[in-house]
Amino acid sequence: MKKSLRTLAVTALLLGGLTFGSAVKAADFSVAVVDVPVVVNASAQVQALKKDQQAKAQEIVKFIEKARKDVASISDAKKKQAAEEKYNKELQAKKEKMDTDYAAKLKAIDESISAQIAAKAKADGYNVVLSKGIVLYGGKDITDEVAKIIK
Repeated sequence: MKKSLRTLAVTALLLGGLTFGSAVKAADFSVAVVDVPVVVNASAQVQALKKDQQAKAQEIVKFIEKARKDVASISDAKKKQAAEEKYNKELQAKKEKMDTDYAAKLKAIDESISAQIAAKAKADGYNVVLSKGIVLYGGKDITDEVAKIIK
C-alpha cells in the first residue's frame, strides 16, 4: 500500500512539474497578427506591378484595335480568315506571356513580404504571426510596423 502511495505521489509531482513547466513556457510564447491586405496595398512593389499590368493591358487593347482594322481592310474571305487566325494566335501568346510574367512577379512579391514579416517577427521575439482576418481576439498587431518596412 505504501509503495502504491509513493508511486502515486511521484507521478503527481511529475505531472505537476510538467504542467508548471508548460505554463512557464506558455508565458514566454508571444503571438503577433498582421492585416495582410493592408500590408500588400502599402507595398511599393505591388503598386508598381499594378501600373505595369495596366500598361500591358493598354498595349493589348491597342493590338486588338489594330488587328480589327487590318482584318476589316481585307476583302478576300480566305485572307481575312488567315489574318484573324494569325492575330488570335498572337493575342493568345501575348496574354499568356502577360499572365505568366504577372504570376512570377506576384510570387516574388509575396515571398518578399512574407520574408519581411518573418524578419520583423524574429527581431521582435514573436513565436507566431497570424493573419488578422483569422484571429478573433489577442495578439499584438504589427501591421503598421510591417507596412512601413514594406514601403
